Amino acid sequence: MYVGALTLDILLGDVRSLKQKRSVVRPLVAEVLRRYPSAAAAETGHLDLHRRAEIGVAVVSSSAANCKEVLDACERLVAYRPEIELLSARQRIYNDEE
Repeated sequence: MYVGALTLDILLGDVRSLKQKRSVVRPLVAEVLRRYPSAAAAETGHLDLHRRAEIGVAVVSSSAANCKEVLDACERLVAYRPEIELLSARQRIYNDEE
């Protein structure tokens, strides 16, 4: 068993309040969940900042290659959104021996 974890640090566009931030981040997380039903995703950091967000994505699979494939696809989905800037993406794959 392999567990893949992806942490995305993003900078939001013209966002001036936490309410506006939610209106950008929620649909983004929902799109990840809709496109990749085997993944779990949530806003995991920078909760009190208006223009920054951290999104965490996790995948469980029987192969490391499948975990990496899904995480790469999720990263591309977020990176190609024109209203945000992807500052960093960190991937980690754990196996049942760790």
